[in-house]
Amino acid sequence: MDTDHLTDIWSRVFGTQPDPSLWLVIATAVLALGAVVPRTAWRLARNAVTIAHEGGHGLIALLTGRRLDGIRLHSDTSGLTVSRGKPTGLGMVLTAAAGYIAPSLLGLAGAALLAAGHITALLWGATALLLAMLIMIRNAYGVLTVVLTGAAFVLVSWLTTPDVQAAFAYVVVWFLLLGGVRPPFELQGKRRRGGAADSDPDQLARLTHVPAAVWLGLFHVVTLCSLIGGGRWLLGL
Repeated sequence: MDTDHLTDIWSRVFGTQPDPSLWLVIATAVLALGAVVPRTAWRLARNAVTIAHEGGHGLIALLTGRRLDGIRLHSDTSGLTVSRGKPTGLGMVLTAAAGYIAPSLLGLAGAALLAAGHITALLWGATALLLAMLIMIRNAYGVLTVVLTGAAFVLVSWLTTPDVQAAFAYVVVWFLLLGGVRPPFELQGKRRRGGAADSDPDQLARLTHVPAAVWLGLFHVVTLCSLIGGGRWLLGL
């Protein structure tokens, strides 16, 4: 591969692209909202949120020095991330806390990239994260889900026009920001009905002796603030 070709790839990935029109940004927000609010659409779309949720557990486990044994994604949109290490302490707390806020924080980071005009970098970065996650998937449904999601990013990155890439990137980021808000409310409802006895907030309560309701409240704060901040960046406010 010659130097000019490498320079072209570098420029394509890390260069900036023109900002899309405001109508496209609003239209993509509406599309993302249509995947989050209706129950039927959410049942399918929630798989993508689960990928981000379990990926957040896995990434923080690695960053805090824990050993990541594997990740499983299930057809009911639940998931499981298994790591080894000290069963208590800051690393375990951060790992347990990462799941519910990961989609929103990824959306916030994506909004920052889009606000700076780095559409291609976002698409390629997301593909790289999905590829890294695929290595740790330990069940067939999880492999299928991650491969299909990654394939969508690859196809859009390589085979579509800049306008289509921009629309896809904005839909993805809006979806993460909006979709990240719903799971904590769903968990709150399950807890109110006496379910989800071993949820992430319950694990955090045992680890820190801080009530699970406080951790759930923190998840609400992070996800809602990410939506507000990310939405302002996307809309150019």
